[in-house]
Amino acid sequence: MTDLQLGRQTETPASPDAATLDRVPNPHPDVTYVARFTAPEFTSLCPVTGQPDFAHIVIDYAPDEWLVESKSLKLYLGAFRNHGAFHEDCTVAIAKRLIATLKPRWLRIGGYWYPRGGIPIDVFFQAGELPAGVWVPEQGVAPYRGRG
Repeated sequence: MTDLQLGRQTETPASPDAATLDRVPNPHPDVTYVARFTAPEFTSLCPVTGQPDFAHIVIDYAPDEWLVESKSLKLYLGAFRNHGAFHEDCTVAIAKRLIATLKPRWLRIGGYWYPRGGIPIDVFFQAGELPAGVWVPEQGVAPYRGRG
């Protein structure tokens, strides 16, 4: 684990593909539980206009042998700030990268995107079946209501 970004000065990666997503051993692989990461200020760029897009991202996963190291996750998510991609692409790409790195028992991601052109776009992805007997609270992000 000497190559971890944790505990070192680290620059924000230039792109999601350039980012390193670190993993650490799960100290409790014999227990099925859910870990949640929430990124309420996620940003990326519209691939057409270059304008910023904003989202509230919620990641829930049931780890197996590996945990995602949170500093590397923060840097990975930050690398989307100057990355042009549609909402669906960003949300699913995050999930696929976590799955490839961690091989979790189960993962779901909710991408609650703020309106673009007057239409909010929410993107949801799940891999695997939720393990039996595991409690997972709602993601807790209210649907966009505007002024209504």
